[in-house]
Amino acid sequence: MNRVLLIKFGEIGLKGGNRRFFERVFIQRMKDALTGLPGELPWIKRTRGRFVLDLEHWPAGPVIERLGRVFGVVELAPALVVTAELGAISGAARQVLEEALAEYPAARAVRFRVASRRADKRFPVNSMELNRILGAHLLQSDRELKVDLHDPEITVEVEVREEGAYAYARTYPGPGGLPVGSSGKGILLLSGGIDSPVAGWMSLKRGLELEAVHFQSFPFTSERAQDKALDLARALAPWAGGTMRVHLAPFTAIQRSIRENCPGELGVTLMRRMMFRVAEALAGRAGAGALVTGENLGQVASQTLESLAVIAEASDLLVLRPLVGMDKTEIIDLARRIGTFDISARPYEDCCSLFVPRHPATRPRREAVARAEARLALPALLEQALAGVKTVDAAPR
Repeated sequence: MNRVLLIKFGEIGLKGGNRRFFERVFIQRMKDALTGLPGELPWIKRTRGRFVLDLEHWPAGPVIERLGRVFGVVELAPALVVTAELGAISGAARQVLEEALAEYPAARAVRFRVASRRADKRFPVNSMELNRILGAHLLQSDRELKVDLHDPEITVEVEVREEGAYAYARTYPGPGGLPVGSSGKGILLLSGGIDSPVAGWMSLKRGLELEAVHFQSFPFTSERAQDKALDLARALAPWAGGTMRVHLAPFTAIQRSIRENCPGELGVTLMRRMMFRVAEALAGRAGAGALVTGENLGQVASQTLESLAVIAEASDLLVLRPLVGMDKTEIIDLARRIGTFDISARPYEDCCSLFVPRHPATRPRREAVARAEARLALPALLEQALAGVKTVDAAPR
């Protein structure tokens, strides 16, 4: 018997003619996730509908923890692999059942079932009959067991394949989605709030490689606000492949110029348009084809249809808004699950919280925005901001 990890995937298997490309990216992302663990990287091989990773010389816990943050993974199952013979399969099924039973009190009966799949039709016993044979064998255990097909506490799963048979009784969910880098590259406008890191996570899940830009307003914002944004990037880094590049862009001069020269009610609209211009320039340097924002339709004054349209016109790039169909409760729940909420809740304001008028325009007119921007030295302000950009590669601490 050898110990392996079965890696189950979903959408990748539906990709048709370009499936091999997605598989290559997927394998690379898994290797990236395992980099840093002691020893040489284990082999990862593909079998029909699965990838298999050798666990003979690797601790299962850290491997499962790291691969559980790789987009594309649907489920992870530490398994025993044996020859496709009934006696060997029975022994492996008993062993994985006994290991699973260790988590349950010995004084009561444990509900279980067997679920077999015969991918190799040359195996002489069909799935239903194999379930019956293995179930009868497992009932001979020293532990008190009860067959329950509808609500089992333990499911012993057996997959009979051409290269052998796999038995497992514990599984761990993955995030699903597509491997990072399989859908291109984008620039995430990363504030210190709740929404933008969640939008980044959702974009990563769709296979988008990300770099981030965070806008600073020293001395109006503190270094703690910058550290907060970098910590959000560090929280996203394990999902992004290990690190996330963050561009720290100075924004104070732009905000001052807007405040001094433009109508107050258009301040938010004009600031967002300048952020898009800076982000677009950084996207050109990074080879990115889209901007990603945490904007959500109707959540604040600058997120009406009219405002979103006028703001997006400042850039020629595609603007992705993954949160547009979510309400705030859903966003907060996801932020808690991915580990960004507590960081976002730190009481350090970012530049988006500054210079906000009491009554911002909810339906800004293009003509009014154009007249206001005519009062600004846009090329000089943009050049100044880009010249002051500092870049940090954020990795988990």
